[in-house]
Amino acid sequence: MQTKYLFNLLLAGFLLIMGCKSGQDKEATGNKPEKADKKTVGAKTKINNKQIEKKAMIKEVQKFMAAYNQEFANFELVETTTYWAAANSGKKEDWDKNAQAKIKLKQFHSDKKKYEQIQKYLQQKKIFPPLLQRSLKIAKLAFSENQLPEKELKQMVKAEKEIERAFSAFRGKIGEKEFSNNELLQMLKKEKDSKKRKEIWNALKSTGEKVGDMLIQLAKKRNKAAKTLGFKNYWEMKIKLQEHDPDQVLKLFTELDKLTVAPFKQVKAEIDKEIAKKLNLKGAEQVQAWHYNNPFFQEAPPSKEVDPDIFYKDKKKEEIVQIASKFFEDIALPIDDIVSRSDLYERKGKDQHAFCITINRSEDVRTLLNIKASAKWMDTMLHEAGHAVYYKFIKRELPHNLKEAAHILTTEGIAMMFGALAKNQHFLKKYVEAKDVDKYKDALLEQRRREQLIFTRWVLVMFNFERQFYLNPDQNLNSLWWKLVNKYQLIPVPENRNKADWASKPHFTIAPVYYHNYLMGELFAAQLRKKLSALDGYKGNPAALNFNGKKKFGAFLKKELFAPGASKEWNQLVKEVTGSELSARAFANEVNWKKEATPAKKTKKVKKTKNP
Repeated sequence: MQTKYLFNLLLAGFLLIMGCKSGQDKEATGNKPEKADKKTVGAKTKINNKQIEKKAMIKEVQKFMAAYNQEFANFELVETTTYWAAANSGKKEDWDKNAQAKIKLKQFHSDKKKYEQIQKYLQQKKIFPPLLQRSLKIAKLAFSENQLPEKELKQMVKAEKEIERAFSAFRGKIGEKEFSNNELLQMLKKEKDSKKRKEIWNALKSTGEKVGDMLIQLAKKRNKAAKTLGFKNYWEMKIKLQEHDPDQVLKLFTELDKLTVAPFKQVKAEIDKEIAKKLNLKGAEQVQAWHYNNPFFQEAPPSKEVDPDIFYKDKKKEEIVQIASKFFEDIALPIDDIVSRSDLYERKGKDQHAFCITINRSEDVRTLLNIKASAKWMDTMLHEAGHAVYYKFIKRELPHNLKEAAHILTTEGIAMMFGALAKNQHFLKKYVEAKDVDKYKDALLEQRRREQLIFTRWVLVMFNFERQFYLNPDQNLNSLWWKLVNKYQLIPVPENRNKADWASKPHFTIAPVYYHNYLMGELFAAQLRKKLSALDGYKGNPAALNFNGKKKFGAFLKKELFAPGASKEWNQLVKEVTGSELSARAFANEVNWKKEATPAKKTKKVKKTKNP
């Protein structure tokens, strides 16, 4: 028993020792993983919590932006519908309603709490999907401009609408008789007597004297508002809120000045000789501002080789619309629905200019025009239809504030690209059914080149004047205007001229700090033509590209440019669509294009010359 007991005792001890060792082994190997599991669980919990917080934050911002966009859409709808009514009627009561609607829209975007909330959200923007980030940024830009006291907002809107109404209702006078802008421009084109031309030119400019002082006071109000918001002046504020870098824009325009000054001098010398001969002047040095067909010399007069109006002289104004509709239908960008909602012909009291408007950023896109049967109005019809198809094909699933063109310059680029087709050899042959177009092929291309150069030099005047206007509205603006006209357009300053000719341009009121986007749009249009030429396998001058029936062009534009709306920053979209950042290269290629030399016949291999 004792032996057995002792054996059992020893066995128990041995097992106890082994059990302890086993436990130690477990502790050494098993307990630590248990602790590690707790750390892993803790880490996973933190990650899960962060993901939950992130999802909750995204939902919060989505809800906030959905509410913002719905409110924005409601206020904007009132503003666009009242603007349309006022532009069509010209009545004071209609302009007053639009002014009130615009004030309410600005007041909505002056809400400091919403603005601060958007800024707070943007501090965490990296956690949001790209579309939500972009919608927040665009909202911030809208709020930034309107963080002003209600009194100041109302004063500015009231001043703007007062000037806008003056432009809309104004009719120039010759003697005691009043004329519309269209009538005066037609008279200027046909008149050969220099004295009478000067009278017509003065009538076209006379609105400047009426609104000049009003514009100066408005500029001071705008500058005061911009300084309140932390900007040097209104010009700087508008440039930055358009997502431009002021230094980059200045650099680009300086480059364009250098690029175009020599070819423009050559073109203007030719034009002045032609004008002098046509109007029986003693020489080209006698050509003055009123001898050009446009009061600002922003459009090229017809060359001695071809006047584009000859192709439209037998057309009716209604046919201009039909031609445009057929063209856009053939490239899979139909506009019949847009035309049905538009107001297209001249009428008393109606706005004398042209514009495109999206009433609700959805299917309701319209244009206002004053169409005549001319190359100018064919250009304008195609131009405004270009804006319209851009708006029409923006993705409707986008947030409301992204259902807009990527930038002013992208929609202007599209509009200018289509507008230029009014003088395109292929367009004229098929849609205008013009005869003998082929013999004018080179003349039409040279006319297009003239237009590009003349428009560039004109925009340089507007760009530099407006920048200096807001730097110092108290300077002698009449003198500044003519100094710049003389520098960039080489037009002599009229003797003893001291009138507010600059103020007769409505853009200072209705589209302030906007004009540079037209020229940047021309650069974009040149890059688009280059891209579409490559898509079509065309290797000639992109300015002569044939658009007729090219459904692949319409499909490309719809998918790559129109559909994204403002969901991407403009510089990113330009690069994606055209293959390069915005520059003057493609534009320079068009205005300096030379015909490829015809190689001499040789028995040996001929070396080909390349287009520069």
